[in-house]
Amino acid sequence: MGNDDEKARVATIFDVARLAGVSHQTVSRVLNDLPNVRPATRQRVEQAIAQLRYTPSQAARSLVTRRSRTIGLITTGGPDYGPSSTALGFNEAARDARYAVSMASMLESDPASLRQAVDLLLRQNAEAIVLIAAHRGALDAVRGIELGVPLIAVESTHRDGFHRVSIDQYQGARILVDHLVGLGHRRIVHLAGPVDSVDALERVRGWRDALSEHGLVAREPLVGDWTPASGFRLGRELVADLGVGDDDDGRSGERVGGLFTAVFAANDQMALGVIHALSERGLRVPGDVSVVGFDDIPEAEHFAPPLTTMRQDFPALGRTIMSTLLEVLSDADSVGVVRSVPQLIVRESTAAPSA
Repeated sequence: MGNDDEKARVATIFDVARLAGVSHQTVSRVLNDLPNVRPATRQRVEQAIAQLRYTPSQAARSLVTRRSRTIGLITTGGPDYGPSSTALGFNEAARDARYAVSMASMLESDPASLRQAVDLLLRQNAEAIVLIAAHRGALDAVRGIELGVPLIAVESTHRDGFHRVSIDQYQGARILVDHLVGLGHRRIVHLAGPVDSVDALERVRGWRDALSEHGLVAREPLVGDWTPASGFRLGRELVADLGVGDDDDGRSGERVGGLFTAVFAANDQMALGVIHALSERGLRVPGDVSVVGFDDIPEAEHFAPPLTTMRQDFPALGRTIMSTLLEVLSDADSVGVVRSVPQLIVRESTAAPSA
């Protein structure tokens, strides 16, 4: 078998996109003879198709020429505050733009389930697909599917293959660490979110890098699951090895301070559990230990004490997804990455470490 035959056998829409220097959505538009593709771009794509002898799959031709004004939305993971609020903001923005939204929600994000959800949405003539994924595996699985329509993903790292909209988790973690270091903290522990969460991994990365830039040591983070119960369990683990208890005659804070003076919990719910665990052992927040969270859920300002955290504007993120999607539908090469930075909200759970 010759080289040209081999190319024809294995070439995909992504190969054509790479050779032409465009997105795979643009290739799909050329294949379906849709408007909003520049003549020079169309010529490059057609040359790449001819060079690779590419034959489009049925999935790649699934983008219909008529406008359905329907968007497919796939969400993975449980009904957590952030993804749920983002999806709500997106649905409202879609309605304002006179688009209908077809939703497919799933707890797990295995490739077979995701492919089934994508196929269902494409059969409903979705003009684009939005993915709000709790697990990094979902992004990898969807990236390998020839959709034939634009894909907009809420994704905080740097994967290629789709348009990305996100809140910068990495920078948010750095801002929190800088806040604690500015107060005088030098021993800052991190209670991380699940290891399969992109956002959790980005927050760990930001925490490590910020500590390193300040010349501080990062001890291995403890891993939770976003729930207050996991924060409570991990908070107990932090102080258990020190033997801290109610009979320490006021020495609890001093003994804990020898190991850590601040706790960066990966989200507000875990921070709530940590505060409970520390209080149970007679430790004061922030008198003995400062605690910070992430997200700024509505309850955060009513914690005891009110929680210092990073505010993520999830409804605004949902609206940004829709505005980005509208730009992509008008010109598939117009948008690559849209990223915003969360806002530091300082409340009473942080203070300078005690002497």
